[in-house]
Amino acid sequence: FTADEAIALMDEAGIDAAVIHLVHWDPNCHQVAAAAVAKYPGRFAMLDELAPTDPRSKDRLATLLDQPGVLGLRYVMVSEPERQWLHDGEFDWLWPAAEAAGVPIAMLATDSMDMIDGIAERHPGLRLTIDHLGGRGGLTTLKDHDAMTHIPEMLALAKHPNVAVKVTGAPGYSAETYPFPIMQSYVRQIFDAFGPERTFWGTDITKMPCSWRECATMFTEELPWLSADDQRLVMGDAVCAWWGWNRAAE
Repeated sequence: FTADEAIALMDEAGIDAAVIHLVHWDPNCHQVAAAAVAKYPGRFAMLDELAPTDPRSKDRLATLLDQPGVLGLRYVMVSEPERQWLHDGEFDWLWPAAEAAGVPIAMLATDSMDMIDGIAERHPGLRLTIDHLGGRGGLTTLKDHDAMTHIPEMLALAKHPNVAVKVTGAPGYSAETYPFPIMQSYVRQIFDAFGPERTFWGTDITKMPCSWRECATMFTEELPWLSADDQRLVMGDAVCAWWGWNRAAE
């Protein structure tokens, strides 16, 4: 999508705002994301990335949240080099530094829930977000139950009040048609464990088998157990609070 195309589709689907995540396959993704944020403040924000092996990253972290629309950091720790960096300790300086700077960190970390457990325990002031229901998102072809074998290990992280889960891209894990009942059952498990203030809706829209609107109505119309107040939190208010996005001020 271009920013203009995304805004048009968001308007059509009734989506107020979106947080852009950087991708490794596009060397210009940071510039594209920053331009979208600048053009549509309050509609777009972004999560940035700092290579933990780059000596300049420590200085950049201190001013990261001063950049317009930047809400925190995100890493794909199910692929290289991030996975190796995590296991080799290259991120070890980042956890306390981000905690001190108030910088939230989101991640795909399907293979490393035990390590995330320890990080959350040692750094209780660091807001961590597990992406894609804890799975591999668009990096897997597994569907339904086969894609969710990590769920028990991830649900155990709910004991840490500084860990949240984005239930992003649930339809992409499904071999069923809308409204994806098997994936609804996993959304319910996550919600029951983490609660409405730590369960965040999202789409990963470019990889979904359904429309942007259906990604939303799967939650707003197909989950009768989700109360109106909880729906408001899950569909945006909670993640804005977690990542400190004051859209009204932009």
